[in-house]
Amino acid sequence: MCARVRRFVFGTTFSKGGRTYRYPGFVEREGVRYLGQSVLFVTPDRFRELASFLHRTGVPHVVTGAAL
Repeated sequence: MCARVRRFVFGTTFSKGGRTYRYPGFVEREGVRYLGQSVLFVTPDRFRELASFLHRTGVPHVVTGAAL
């Protein structure tokens, strides 16, 4: 579960046959900021996307409203 969340949030890169494949993560999308360990700042639209992923994978999480 941890690896799946890490791939979703930060993306992944791997090489095969001399080619490099890069899949960007959630933090690279418009409206998302990585603030620190286990803390993301997201817009309401992006939050729905993130919450959906966390619910589907059964990851417990805490949501705190904030303004930047």
